[in-house]
Amino acid sequence: QVQVVESGGGFVQAGGSLRLSCTASGLTFDDYAMGWFRQTPGKEREGVACIGWRGHSTYYADFVKGRFTISRDNAKNTLYLDMNSLKPEDTAIYYCAAGMYYGLVKSEYDYWGQGTQVTVSS
Repeated sequence: QVQVVESGGGFVQAGGSLRLSCTASGLTFDDYAMGWFRQTPGKEREGVACIGWRGHSTYYADFVKGRFTISRDNAKNTLYLDMNSLKPEDTAIYYCAAGMYYGLVKSEYDYWGQGTQVTVSS
């Protein structure tokens, strides 16, 4: 059974940093592209960043470019999202997802975690 579990969310002041982690089990981790998505109440879930199978390819949504960095450690079956210069508008539930296709289209992802809350105060 595949399990995807996020951690590292929390409360931070604007301008601060957080590191999210995501571990995946029950699948061959390096067969999957991985992505981070986020969602706020009343809005669609949106893509934040994604990374290819070996970690050589990354792609970011415009609203996080230069502030967030996605990375993965295939030996640990773990995905990361380093978030810097956080803004109040980054407040959301952040989800980790695994899929066979690289990109920020949420329908392309097969396995999802339950999410971790990130709250940025002004």
